[in-house]
Amino acid sequence: MLWLVAADFVTMIHAAYVAFVVIGFVAILVGWAAEWHWVRNFYFRLAHLAMILFVCCEALIGTTCPLTIWENMLRVRGGESGYSRDFVGYWLDSLIFYKAPPWIFTTADLTFGALVILAFWFVPMQWPTANRSPDSNFTRRNSVS
Repeated sequence: MLWLVAADFVTMIHAAYVAFVVIGFVAILVGWAAEWHWVRNFYFRLAHLAMILFVCCEALIGTTCPLTIWENMLRVRGGESGYSRDFVGYWLDSLIFYKAPPWIFTTADLTFGALVILAFWFVPMQWPTANRSPDSNFTRRNSVS
């Protein structure tokens, strides 16, 4: 039972990963149109890019996601073979894994990765600055020396 709960937890982490990548991209596009400044945040954009590039690398080399491997290992240790049929595991697995030829997933992953990279052109990230307040430039430029 504990192994299956742990497997469901890994599945939730996996779903959260996918949600961050997909919803994050939608937020970037909506934020661009709505002029939300947080969608240009350096750390948000860097994390988002790293996550999709990791998925693209997995797709290119044809490897299984470590979270999928870990989930399956936990399910086997819990007495199941493969994906769960309990409520949480079933629905989260259904959201993440659907039946299609592998080339479709590779194409989708790489296309999505290319769109994320293209978003850097339209919605450039804001590079972090060295602990300056917005008023520091004004004070420095307008101070009497």
